[in-house]
Amino acid sequence: MNLYVEVHDLIAASLRRIAASGRLPKNLDFGRFVVEPPRDPAHGDLATNAAMVYAKAARPFFSSPRDLAAEIVSTLANAPTIAGAEAAGPGFINLRLRPAAFHRLLRAALEQGPDFGRPSPARTAQMKINVEYVSANPTGPMHVGHGRGAVFGDALANLLEFAGHRVTREYYINDAGAQVDVLARSAYLRYKEALGEGTGEIPEGLYPGVYLKRVGQKLAAEFGREFLGRPEAEWLEEVRAAAIVAMMEMIRADLSALNIEHEIFFSERSLTCGKEGDLVAKAIAELRSRGLVYEGRLPRPKGQLMEDWEDREQTLFRSTAFGDDSDRPLMKSDGSYTYFASDIAYHKAKIDRGYLLLIDVWGADHGGYVKRMQAAVEALSEGRTTLDVKLCQLVQLLRCGEPLKMSKRAGDFITLRDVIDEVGVDAVRFMMLFRKNDAPLEFDLGRVIEQSKDNPVFYVQYAHARARSVLRRAREVLPEVDLSPPFLMEADLNLLQDQGETALMKLIAQYPRVVEQAAQYDEPHRIAFYLHDLASSLHAHQTRGKERPQLRFLNEERRDLTIARLALVAAVAAVLASGLGILGVSAPEEMR
Repeated sequence: MNLYVEVHDLIAASLRRIAASGRLPKNLDFGRFVVEPPRDPAHGDLATNAAMVYAKAARPFFSSPRDLAAEIVSTLANAPTIAGAEAAGPGFINLRLRPAAFHRLLRAALEQGPDFGRPSPARTAQMKINVEYVSANPTGPMHVGHGRGAVFGDALANLLEFAGHRVTREYYINDAGAQVDVLARSAYLRYKEALGEGTGEIPEGLYPGVYLKRVGQKLAAEFGREFLGRPEAEWLEEVRAAAIVAMMEMIRADLSALNIEHEIFFSERSLTCGKEGDLVAKAIAELRSRGLVYEGRLPRPKGQLMEDWEDREQTLFRSTAFGDDSDRPLMKSDGSYTYFASDIAYHKAKIDRGYLLLIDVWGADHGGYVKRMQAAVEALSEGRTTLDVKLCQLVQLLRCGEPLKMSKRAGDFITLRDVIDEVGVDAVRFMMLFRKNDAPLEFDLGRVIEQSKDNPVFYVQYAHARARSVLRRAREVLPEVDLSPPFLMEADLNLLQDQGETALMKLIAQYPRVVEQAAQYDEPHRIAFYLHDLASSLHAHQTRGKERPQLRFLNEERRDLTIARLALVAAVAAVLASGLGILGVSAPEEMR
């Protein structure tokens, strides 16, 4: 149930009636306008730009958008949901709704509980979607930057599922290439150390992190002294494989601490060493068969120094045919594949599994890689599958306003697990989502544990706990009152006349729209912002009740009014719990 959709449909019907009278072309798309809350609540409950969108098409029958707006207003006079409508400004239409419209949404929240806000199947074109996120190199523990992508990707997957899509969560293991050979050599030093062998200072270029001591101990337990004194060629492969397994166990444990579970872990190494043979070669061959791979030379990029550019004939993908600014190499000068070639094969594997939408969550430093990857997906799927890349900006970790330094090679960086253990999973998840993913984020370890209104996660969770506390107290004060949703749905909601009560009902009515738009634009932060607004409204009304006892939720002298107010509180709690569930944050029954 979406009040904004209902009003949108009313206005669209009005436009079709005007078209039927010959004053608008009948072949127009009557869904291009928006219905949204007005910027100034004093102007009404909803506003629409419909008249401005269709004003040009309405000439010469309407001389201005405002004239068309006045005609639309006249057709809405008898609509059961609309209490009043007026044309404003250059052609906006402001609408006031009857209280019964908000009462319906409040009752729906009580009836549907955790399902309230789900878009109707008729409005959701269900898609098979793959969301790939985290995909950190298995060369060290996860840091806070990884955590942001992990939380964003997981919340986005939750949101898309809530909206009715079939979603698969996937992790791409970068277990091929030079970095995992460096991991193996670094782990080998810790292996020797675990066996009592002196290692001296760790050479430049290897990972010095103390987290590798555990890996070395596992290697020593598994292989004993088998690899000591032997040349690298005899131990590299086995040590590399064992080190990757150990690091992925660590990463999975970190993800589990964030309540994140992936359905699929896809190995990069399997693209060339798996049961199906060399999938990279097969992907290149398929593109070549369609004339999209060729042997040629690339011009020197503008501004690039001569010593950084290799003038040679290469195997190239025609990325420019799909909007990229350059064709892209698929083979290195030593005959091995480029990272791009491996990524082409990996995305082909996802396309072959039948996904119509691929969502990749990457760090902001990969922004220059987006166009070529989208070009490859368009080419491989012949336009049937879309790749949407979400970039997550950096996280600056602070403590009471002072920056904390992180370095993956230094061995003394603050891990994501350190942060989770210090502030809790709920604080990490909510704060990672309380800003748009492509905006920089400051995460202050001191602020997120404060029990104050300045701490958004506490503020929202406390609102849910406060609502549940009101309901528990009601059971004590009024034990004869049935507080089940079916009973509360029968409350006389016309008794809710105070501006604070009205504000809460209007916010409840917004929730289905917020969910639909958040899913449409892949923006889970909209849910976090909305929950903060709803919590703020509840806290403000509770505070007014302390100053004016007649506004309190429990009024033993007015049983009917109390039941209506308890219905409102229960609906607020249901919406808060629903939104927090999408974000993967708990909705506590009480907070001390």
